[in-house]
Amino acid sequence: MLIYNIQNALRSMRKNPMLTALMIAATAVGIGVSMTMITLYYLMAQNPIPDKSEQLYRVQVDSWGPLHPFDGNRPERAPDQLTYRDAMALVDSAPAHRQTAMFETSLIVRPDGQQPFVEGARATFGDFFPMFDVPFLFGTGWDETMDSQASQVVVLSRRMNNRLFGGENSVGREISLSNRIFTVVGVMDTWRPMPRFFDLIGGALDEVNELFIPMTLTPSMELRSSANTTAWKSEDIKTFEDRLNSEYIWTQYWAELEGDSAKDEYLAYLDSYVREQKKLGRFQRPLNNYIHSVTEWMDYNEIIPMEVRLLVGIGLLFLLVSLLSTVSLLLTKFTSLFSEVSVRRALGASRAAILVQQLVEVVIIGIAGGLIGIGLTTVSLRAMRASVEDAPEALFYMNWTLIGMALFISAVTSLIAGLYPAWRTCQVEPATELNNV
Repeated sequence: MLIYNIQNALRSMRKNPMLTALMIAATAVGIGVSMTMITLYYLMAQNPIPDKSEQLYRVQVDSWGPLHPFDGNRPERAPDQLTYRDAMALVDSAPAHRQTAMFETSLIVRPDGQQPFVEGARATFGDFFPMFDVPFLFGTGWDETMDSQASQVVVLSRRMNNRLFGGENSVGREISLSNRIFTVVGVMDTWRPMPRFFDLIGGALDEVNELFIPMTLTPSMELRSSANTTAWKSEDIKTFEDRLNSEYIWTQYWAELEGDSAKDEYLAYLDSYVREQKKLGRFQRPLNNYIHSVTEWMDYNEIIPMEVRLLVGIGLLFLLVSLLSTVSLLLTKFTSLFSEVSVRRALGASRAAILVQQLVEVVIIGIAGGLIGIGLTTVSLRAMRASVEDAPEALFYMNWTLIGMALFISAVTSLIAGLYPAWRTCQVEPATELNNV
C-alpha cells in the first residue's frame, strides 16, 4: 500500500510541476536558513567531552583585592584565572586524581632547512593529555618525572608534525624552540574539541595549540602568557621572579575528581589553602572558591553569544513563514483535485485512504525540499566561514546528526503544513462535486 501511495503521489506531483517546484523551493529555503543557524548553535552548545564532562572541574580561587570584586557586574564571581604561585602550589599538594595548570605562550620555531617562525604553544603538565583524552598518532605525552625535572620535551599537533617532519613518526627527533633543543615525545592525532572548553580565556572557538611543553620550564625560559593577564593592584616588577610571585593572574587550572566525596575534599582543601594564605596577608576577600564541571563552566562563561541565539530565533521564524507559504500552495493544489477526489470517493475510496495518499505526497515534497535545504545550508556555512577571518572549520559543517535533523524537520513541518489542506480535501461530498462537473 505504501508503494502504491508513493506512486500516486509522484503522479500527482508531475501533474502540476510548477506548483510542486514552488512547494519544494519554499521548504528548501526554510530549511536552509533555519538549519544554518541551528548548526551554529548545535556545534557551539554540544558537550565537547561527554564521557568525562562530570569528572573534570575548572578551579577558581578568589585572590582579588579587598576594595572591589573581580567582576563588578556580578560580584559573586571569583577571578577566572589563578596566579602562577597559586597554580604551582595546587599542583604540588591539592588532592586530585589528576590536575593541571596551563597557559598560552609563544615560541620561535627554527626548523632545519626552513625559515624560523613564531608559533603559539601551551605550557602545561603531563596530566593534560590523559585528563582531556587527547588522541595520539605517535608516542604519548610526558610523565610526572619530566614535569619535575623541567625536561625540554614537546608534543606536536598532527599539522605541526606534517609541517616539520612531513608526517613521519618524529618521536625522538629534535627541534629548536626559542633557542633551546626540545625532544619530541608525542604527536597528537587530529583533535578539535568544539568549543575549546579547556581554555575559554583564549577563545572558545580557537584552534588547539600546535605545540605543548612542560609548564615547569616557565622560570628558566621566562615564558610569558600570550593571552589575558590581569591584576588587582600595580606591583613593582623588576625581575621575572617578581612576576612569578606577583598577584597577576594568567594561568588556568583543571582537576579531575571522581565522585562527590572527591569534590567535597577538593573544595575543603581550597578553603584550607586560602585560609593559610590569609595568614600571609593575601586573599583579603571572603572565601569564594568554586569548581565547575565542563558543562557548568561553559554555561558560566555564556559561550553561546546572544547574537547566535537571536539568529536561531530568526531562522525558526523564517521556517514558520515557509511553512505558511507551503500551506497556501497546498490549499491551491488540493482544491484543484476536488473533482478527482470525488470520483475516487464515489468509486469506494475512504476518506482515510485519500488523506494518507495526500500526506505521503506532502512528506515526499518535504524530504525533497529538505535535501535541497541541506545543500543550501552547506553553501551558507561555507560562505560564512569564508567571510570570518580565522574561522574554525569545525564550526561550519553539518555532521550526520544535523543532516538527519534537517530531514526530520522538513518532513514533519511539511506534514504539519499538509494536514489542513488534506483534511479539507477529504471533506468534499462526492455528490455535490460531481453535480458541478
